[in-house]
Amino acid sequence: MNQDFWLERWHKMEIGFHLPEVNAVLLKYADRFPEPDKQHVLVPLCGKTVDIIWLLERGYRVTGIELSGIALRELAEQIETVFGWSLDFTESDQGAIWMHENVTLIQGDFFAVTPEQLGEVALVYDRAALVALPESMRVDYVQHLKSLSPDAEQFLVTLDYDQQRMDGPPFALSDSEVLAHYQNSHTIDSMEERELIDQEPRFKERGLESFIQRCYWLTPKR
Repeated sequence: MNQDFWLERWHKMEIGFHLPEVNAVLLKYADRFPEPDKQHVLVPLCGKTVDIIWLLERGYRVTGIELSGIALRELAEQIETVFGWSLDFTESDQGAIWMHENVTLIQGDFFAVTPEQLGEVALVYDRAALVALPESMRVDYVQHLKSLSPDAEQFLVTLDYDQQRMDGPPFALSDSEVLAHYQNSHTIDSMEERELIDQEPRFKERGLESFIQRCYWLTPKR
């Protein structure tokens, strides 16, 4: 799966993965997040999620990384409307950046972002990043994410289903794969496992009988 796939999805607005409301699991488990006080939250492959606005409203400093300029342009405009901010905009061959004291939106290749760009990260919120990538890309994604946020805790949300019945995205991740990615570097707290198939008729129509969401809290081993 290459970058053109996702750019085309955004160009055609085929974004059934986008939620117009704040994600329910973020609301449910936000009490586990560090106290805001400008703590830095990284949201990889963020799209135009309104979860970022929710985090900003609570006093977090947020960096979102996203391939699509369409997505981030819309998100930046919404942030400016909600908060009355004026985000500084810069553009280069590598992509575009929208920036304010409290938020940075980086448009471009996730794998090209450096630790120096981000600075210290307190928390990674991965609701839709790992599940957006095919298996062939997930090892590299996890390793790069660790290099960007070596000391950060992580709130990870995954999906699991029978990929013989339906292929992604979103892609299926088993509990054992999450363990393989993180058990050597992080303490893994399996917080929740929920069956969502009755809430996801579009996936039931594609032949799925089960669509499981799992939530994990990952703490770096020190």
